Amino acid sequence: MTRSRADDAGVPSDLATTYYAQRASAGLIITEGVFPSAMGKGYVRTPGIETDDQMKAWKAVAEAVHAQGGRIFMQLMHCGRISHPSLLPENASPIAPSAIKPDGKAWTGNGQVDFVTPRALSTIDIDRVIDDYAEATRRALEAGFDGVELHAASGYLPEQFLSSGSNQRQDKYGGSVDGRVRFVLNVLAAMVVEANSDRVGIKISPEMNFNSITDATPQETYAHLVDELCNFDLAYLHVALFGTDFDYHSLLRPRFNGPYLVGGGLDRERAEALLSEGRADATVFGISFLANPDLTERFRHGAALNTPDVSTFFTPGAQGYIDYPILSTTANI
Repeated sequence: MTRSRADDAGVPSDLATTYYAQRASAGLIITEGVFPSAMGKGYVRTPGIETDDQMKAWKAVAEAVHAQGGRIFMQLMHCGRISHPSLLPENASPIAPSAIKPDGKAWTGNGQVDFVTPRALSTIDIDRVIDDYAEATRRALEAGFDGVELHAASGYLPEQFLSSGSNQRQDKYGGSVDGRVRFVLNVLAAMVVEANSDRVGIKISPEMNFNSITDATPQETYAHLVDELCNFDLAYLHVALFGTDFDYHSLLRPRFNGPYLVGGGLDRERAEALLSEGRADATVFGISFLANPDLTERFRHGAALNTPDVSTFFTPGAQGYIDYPILSTTANI
Protein backbone atom coordinates (compact mmCIF):
# COMPACT_ATOMS: atom_id res chain seq x y z
CA MET A 1 0.00 0.00 0.00
CA THR A 2 2.93 2.32 -0.65
CA ARG A 3 1.55 5.72 -1.71
CA SER A 4 4.79 7.73 -2.14
CA ARG A 5 3.49 10.93 -0.51
CA ALA A 6 6.28 11.45 2.04
CA ASP A 7 9.06 13.98 1.53
CA ASP A 8 12.66 13.11 0.70
CA ALA A 9 13.45 12.89 4.44
CA GLY A 10 10.80 10.22 4.90
CA VAL A 11 8.39 12.51 6.75
CA PRO A 12 4.70 11.87 5.98
CA SER A 13 2.91 14.90 4.58
CA ASP A 14 -0.10 16.55 6.21
CA LEU A 15 -2.18 14.80 3.56
CA ALA A 16 -1.42 11.47 5.25
CA THR A 17 -3.31 12.62 8.35
CA THR A 18 -6.42 13.20 6.25
CA TYR A 19 -5.91 10.00 4.25
CA TYR A 20 -5.83 7.73 7.28
CA ALA A 21 -8.53 9.59 9.22
CA GLN A 22 -10.86 9.18 6.22
CA ARG A 23 -10.45 5.40 6.55
CA ALA A 24 -10.81 5.13 10.33
CA SER A 25 -13.98 3.02 9.98
CA ALA A 26 -11.82 0.10 8.83
CA GLY A 27 -11.84 -1.36 12.34
CA LEU A 28 -8.08 -1.73 12.19
CA ILE A 29 -5.91 0.22 9.76
CA ILE A 30 -2.56 -1.29 8.81
CA THR A 31 -0.48 1.52 7.36
CA GLU A 32 1.59 1.61 4.25
CA GLY A 33 5.09 0.19 4.65
CA VAL A 34 7.26 2.35 6.93
CA PHE A 35 11.02 1.88 6.93
CA PRO A 36 12.43 1.20 10.42
CA SER A 37 15.79 2.76 9.53
CA ALA A 38 17.17 4.70 6.60
CA MET A 39 18.86 1.56 5.22
CA GLY A 40 15.43 -0.03 4.91
CA LYS A 41 14.09 2.50 2.42
CA GLY A 42 13.32 0.96 -0.94
CA TYR A 43 11.20 3.43 -2.90
CA VAL A 44 11.15 7.16 -3.55
CA ARG A 45 9.00 9.30 -1.19
CA THR A 46 8.27 6.54 1.30
CA PRO A 47 7.94 7.28 5.04
CA GLY A 48 10.11 6.23 7.96
CA ILE A 49 9.86 6.11 11.75
CA GLU A 50 13.55 6.67 12.59
CA THR A 51 13.70 10.43 13.19
CA ASP A 52 11.88 12.80 15.51
CA ASP A 53 10.32 14.64 12.56
CA GLN A 54 8.98 11.38 11.13
CA MET A 55 7.59 10.37 14.52
CA LYS A 56 5.93 13.77 15.01
CA ALA A 57 4.12 13.44 11.68
CA TRP A 58 2.98 9.91 12.49
CA LYS A 59 1.74 11.06 15.88
CA ALA A 60 -0.65 13.42 14.10
CA VAL A 61 -1.86 10.49 12.00
CA ALA A 62 -2.51 8.29 15.02
CA GLU A 63 -4.34 11.08 16.84
CA ALA A 64 -6.54 11.76 13.83
CA VAL A 65 -7.49 8.10 13.44
CA HIS A 66 -8.25 7.75 17.16
CA ALA A 67 -10.38 10.92 17.06
CA GLN A 68 -12.54 9.17 14.47
CA GLY A 69 -12.83 6.07 16.63
CA GLY A 70 -10.37 3.93 14.69
CA ARG A 71 -7.36 1.79 15.54
CA ILE A 72 -4.09 1.76 13.63
CA PHE A 73 -1.01 -0.48 13.43
CA MET A 74 2.18 0.66 11.74
CA GLN A 75 3.58 -1.77 9.17
CA LEU A 76 7.37 -1.94 9.45
CA MET A 77 8.87 -2.60 6.03
CA HIS A 78 12.61 -3.04 5.52
CA CYS A 79 13.14 -3.48 1.79
CA GLY A 80 16.61 -5.01 2.00
CA ARG A 81 17.95 -5.66 -1.50
CA ILE A 82 14.83 -4.14 -3.12
CA SER A 83 16.39 -0.70 -3.06
CA HIS A 84 19.10 1.36 -4.74
CA PRO A 85 22.13 3.35 -3.52
CA SER A 86 20.48 6.62 -4.56
CA LEU A 87 17.79 5.97 -1.93
CA LEU A 88 20.18 5.08 0.90
CA PRO A 89 22.52 7.06 3.18
CA GLU A 90 25.80 8.02 1.51
CA ASN A 91 24.85 5.98 -1.57
CA ALA A 92 25.35 2.76 0.38
CA SER A 93 24.74 -0.61 -1.21
CA PRO A 94 21.43 -2.24 -0.26
CA ILE A 95 21.69 -5.06 2.26
CA ALA A 96 20.46 -8.65 2.10
CA PRO A 97 21.09 -12.11 3.58
CA SER A 98 23.23 -12.99 0.54
CA ALA A 99 24.91 -10.98 -2.22
CA ILE A 100 22.37 -11.98 -4.89
CA LYS A 101 21.11 -9.31 -7.28
CA PRO A 102 17.33 -9.38 -7.78
CA ASP A 103 15.76 -9.10 -11.20
CA GLY A 104 13.86 -5.92 -11.96
CA LYS A 105 14.20 -2.21 -11.35
CA ALA A 106 14.12 0.14 -8.38
CA TRP A 107 11.79 3.15 -8.18
CA THR A 108 14.03 6.18 -7.57
CA GLY A 109 13.79 9.95 -7.87
CA ASN A 110 15.19 9.57 -11.39
CA GLY A 111 12.69 6.94 -12.46
CA GLN A 112 13.25 3.21 -12.67
CA VAL A 113 16.82 1.95 -12.61
CA ASP A 114 18.29 -1.54 -12.45
CA PHE A 115 18.72 -3.14 -9.06
CA VAL A 116 22.31 -3.61 -7.90
CA THR A 117 24.02 -6.51 -6.18
CA PRO A 118 23.40 -6.09 -2.43
CA ARG A 119 25.90 -6.42 0.36
CA ALA A 120 25.55 -9.60 2.41
CA LEU A 121 24.92 -8.85 6.07
CA SER A 122 27.34 -10.08 8.72
CA THR A 123 25.90 -11.49 11.92
CA ILE A 124 26.85 -8.24 13.66
CA ASP A 125 25.00 -6.32 10.94
CA ILE A 126 21.96 -8.54 11.49
CA ASP A 127 21.97 -7.72 15.18
CA ARG A 128 21.92 -4.01 14.29
CA VAL A 129 18.97 -4.47 11.92
CA ILE A 130 17.06 -6.34 14.63
CA ASP A 131 17.78 -3.44 16.99
CA ASP A 132 16.42 -1.07 14.32
CA TYR A 133 13.13 -2.96 14.29
CA ALA A 134 12.95 -2.80 18.08
CA GLU A 135 13.62 0.95 18.08
CA ALA A 136 11.04 1.49 15.33
CA THR A 137 8.49 -0.42 17.39
CA ARG A 138 9.21 1.76 20.41
CA ARG A 139 8.87 4.92 18.34
CA ALA A 140 5.61 3.77 16.74
CA LEU A 141 4.04 3.18 20.16
CA GLU A 142 5.41 6.49 21.44
CA ALA A 143 3.74 8.14 18.46
CA GLY A 144 0.44 6.71 19.66
CA PHE A 145 0.01 3.68 17.41
CA ASP A 146 -1.98 0.74 18.75
CA GLY A 147 0.60 -1.73 17.51
CA VAL A 148 2.98 -2.73 14.74
CA GLU A 149 3.00 -5.26 11.94
CA LEU A 150 6.16 -6.95 10.67
CA HIS A 151 6.01 -6.96 6.87
CA ALA A 152 7.48 -10.37 6.06
CA ALA A 153 6.04 -10.62 2.54
CA SER A 154 6.48 -9.13 -0.95
CA GLY A 155 10.14 -10.03 -1.30
CA TYR A 156 11.43 -7.59 1.33
CA LEU A 157 14.17 -8.29 3.85
CA PRO A 158 12.36 -10.77 6.14
CA GLU A 159 11.17 -12.82 3.18
CA GLN A 160 14.65 -12.59 1.66
CA PHE A 161 15.85 -14.46 4.75
CA LEU A 162 12.96 -16.93 4.61
CA SER A 163 13.47 -17.92 0.97
CA SER A 164 16.14 -20.27 -0.35
CA GLY A 165 16.50 -18.34 -3.61
CA SER A 166 17.70 -15.19 -1.82
CA ASN A 167 19.27 -16.74 1.28
CA GLN A 168 22.29 -18.94 0.58
CA ARG A 169 23.98 -18.41 3.94
CA GLN A 170 25.63 -21.29 5.74
CA ASP A 171 25.59 -19.78 9.23
CA LYS A 172 22.79 -19.81 11.81
CA TYR A 173 20.66 -17.54 9.60
CA GLY A 174 20.68 -19.82 6.56
CA GLY A 175 20.90 -23.34 5.24
CA SER A 176 18.04 -25.30 6.80
CA VAL A 177 14.47 -24.08 7.12
CA ASP A 178 15.16 -23.62 10.83
CA GLY A 179 18.03 -21.29 9.97
CA ARG A 180 16.14 -19.32 7.35
CA VAL A 181 13.23 -18.52 9.71
CA ARG A 182 15.57 -17.38 12.50
CA PHE A 183 15.81 -13.75 11.37
CA VAL A 184 12.02 -13.31 11.37
CA LEU A 185 11.71 -14.93 14.79
CA ASN A 186 14.49 -12.82 16.27
CA VAL A 187 12.97 -9.63 14.87
CA LEU A 188 9.58 -10.53 16.33
CA ALA A 189 11.16 -11.31 19.69
CA ALA A 190 12.78 -7.87 19.74
CA MET A 191 9.51 -6.17 18.74
CA VAL A 192 7.57 -8.05 21.42
CA VAL A 193 9.99 -6.85 24.09
CA GLU A 194 9.09 -3.26 23.16
CA ALA A 195 5.37 -3.64 22.55
CA ASN A 196 4.15 -6.85 24.21
CA SER A 197 2.88 -9.65 22.00
CA ASP A 198 -0.72 -8.42 21.77
CA ARG A 199 0.47 -5.33 19.91
CA VAL A 200 2.57 -7.14 17.31
CA GLY A 201 1.29 -8.79 14.13
CA ILE A 202 3.00 -10.29 11.10
CA LYS A 203 2.15 -10.39 7.40
CA ILE A 204 3.24 -13.20 5.08
CA SER A 205 2.42 -14.00 1.46
CA PRO A 206 3.62 -17.49 0.48
CA GLU A 207 4.48 -17.99 -3.19
CA MET A 208 3.59 -14.45 -4.14
CA ASN A 209 7.02 -14.49 -5.85
CA PHE A 210 7.13 -10.69 -5.95
CA ASN A 211 10.42 -8.81 -6.23
CA SER A 212 12.35 -11.77 -7.61
CA ILE A 213 11.75 -13.99 -4.57
CA THR A 214 11.72 -17.79 -4.85
CA ASP A 215 11.79 -20.66 -2.38
CA ALA A 216 12.44 -24.32 -3.17
CA THR A 217 10.11 -25.64 -0.45
CA PRO A 218 7.59 -22.92 0.40
CA GLN A 219 5.03 -25.17 2.07
CA GLU A 220 7.65 -26.56 4.42
CA THR A 221 9.07 -23.09 5.05
CA TYR A 222 5.78 -21.48 5.99
CA ALA A 223 4.44 -24.41 7.98
CA HIS A 224 7.61 -24.33 10.09
CA LEU A 225 7.46 -20.56 10.45
CA VAL A 226 3.85 -20.57 11.63
CA ASP A 227 4.56 -23.40 14.07
CA GLU A 228 7.26 -21.19 15.59
CA LEU A 229 5.02 -18.11 15.65
CA CYS A 230 2.80 -19.88 18.17
CA ASN A 231 5.48 -19.25 20.79
CA PHE A 232 4.75 -15.51 20.70
CA ASP A 233 0.98 -15.16 21.31
CA LEU A 234 0.87 -12.47 18.58
CA ALA A 235 -1.96 -10.05 17.92
CA TYR A 236 -2.56 -11.77 14.58
CA LEU A 237 -1.15 -13.59 11.58
CA HIS A 238 -2.01 -11.79 8.32
CA VAL A 239 -1.84 -14.08 5.26
CA ALA A 240 -2.29 -12.56 1.80
CA LEU A 241 -2.32 -14.95 -1.13
CA PHE A 242 -1.61 -14.02 -4.74
CA GLY A 243 -0.67 -16.22 -7.68
CA THR A 244 -0.66 -19.63 -5.97
CA ASP A 245 -3.10 -22.49 -6.40
CA PHE A 246 -2.08 -24.15 -3.14
CA ASP A 247 -4.52 -23.73 -0.24
CA TYR A 248 -2.17 -22.20 2.31
CA HIS A 249 -5.06 -21.24 4.57
CA SER A 250 -5.87 -24.90 5.16
CA LEU A 251 -2.20 -25.53 5.93
CA LEU A 252 -1.57 -22.51 8.15
CA ARG A 253 -4.78 -21.61 9.98
CA PRO A 254 -4.92 -24.85 12.02
CA ARG A 255 -1.29 -24.30 13.04
CA PHE A 256 -1.76 -20.78 14.37
CA ASN A 257 -2.99 -20.13 17.89
CA GLY A 258 -4.30 -16.60 17.45
CA PRO A 259 -6.44 -14.37 15.21
CA TYR A 260 -6.00 -15.30 11.55
CA LEU A 261 -6.42 -12.50 8.99
CA VAL A 262 -6.92 -13.21 5.30
CA GLY A 263 -6.23 -10.79 2.47
CA GLY A 264 -5.40 -10.78 -1.21
CA GLY A 265 -7.79 -9.33 -3.78
CA LEU A 266 -10.96 -10.01 -1.80
CA ASP A 267 -14.41 -8.70 -2.59
CA ARG A 268 -17.33 -8.47 -0.17
CA GLU A 269 -18.78 -11.86 -1.09
CA ARG A 270 -15.52 -13.75 -0.76
CA ALA A 271 -14.73 -12.04 2.52
CA GLU A 272 -18.13 -12.91 3.97
CA ALA A 273 -17.70 -16.52 2.88
CA LEU A 274 -14.29 -16.78 4.53
CA LEU A 275 -15.72 -15.47 7.78
CA SER A 276 -18.88 -17.57 7.76
CA GLU A 277 -16.90 -20.73 6.94
CA GLY A 278 -14.51 -20.06 9.82
CA ARG A 279 -11.52 -19.81 7.51
CA ALA A 280 -10.67 -16.31 8.78
CA ASP A 281 -11.21 -14.26 11.92
CA ALA A 282 -11.00 -11.01 9.95
CA THR A 283 -10.51 -10.02 6.32
CA VAL A 284 -8.13 -7.44 4.89
CA PHE A 285 -8.76 -4.99 2.04
CA GLY A 286 -6.12 -2.91 0.28
CA ILE A 287 -6.81 -1.33 -3.09
CA SER A 288 -10.57 -1.23 -2.56
CA PHE A 289 -10.05 0.75 0.68
CA LEU A 290 -7.59 3.00 -1.13
CA ALA A 291 -10.37 4.07 -3.52
CA ASN A 292 -13.25 3.90 -1.02
CA PRO A 293 -12.59 5.67 2.28
CA ASP A 294 -16.05 4.56 3.42
CA LEU A 295 -15.68 0.95 2.23
CA THR A 296 -17.44 -0.45 5.31
CA GLU A 297 -20.48 1.75 4.70
CA ARG A 298 -20.56 0.79 1.04
CA PHE A 299 -20.50 -2.88 2.01
CA ARG A 300 -23.22 -2.29 4.59
CA HIS A 301 -25.51 -0.66 2.04
CA GLY A 302 -24.54 -2.76 -0.97
CA ALA A 303 -23.41 0.41 -2.72
CA ALA A 304 -21.23 0.56 -5.82
CA LEU A 305 -17.49 1.02 -5.31
CA ASN A 306 -15.26 3.73 -6.69
CA THR A 307 -12.79 2.61 -9.33
CA PRO A 308 -9.14 2.98 -8.26
CA ASP A 309 -7.12 5.44 -10.33
CA VAL A 310 -3.94 3.47 -10.94
CA SER A 311 -2.18 6.46 -12.50
CA THR A 312 -2.18 8.27 -9.12
CA PHE A 313 -1.16 5.38 -6.86
CA PHE A 314 2.41 6.67 -6.43
CA THR A 315 2.20 10.32 -7.48
CA PRO A 316 2.65 13.26 -5.09
CA GLY A 317 -0.31 15.38 -4.08
CA ALA A 318 -3.96 15.05 -3.11
CA GLN A 319 -5.30 13.72 -6.41
CA GLY A 320 -6.10 10.04 -6.15
CA TYR A 321 -5.20 10.15 -2.46
CA ILE A 322 -7.74 12.06 -0.38
CA ASP A 323 -10.28 13.06 -3.05
CA TYR A 324 -12.20 9.82 -3.61
CA PRO A 325 -15.91 10.49 -3.06
CA ILE A 326 -17.85 9.06 -0.12
CA LEU A 327 -21.48 7.99 -0.14
CA SER A 328 -22.82 11.31 1.14
CA THR A 329 -21.29 13.11 -1.85
CA THR A 330 -21.93 10.44 -4.46
CA ALA A 331 -25.05 10.70 -6.56
CA ASN A 332 -27.30 7.84 -7.65
CA ILE A 333 -26.23 5.30 -5.03
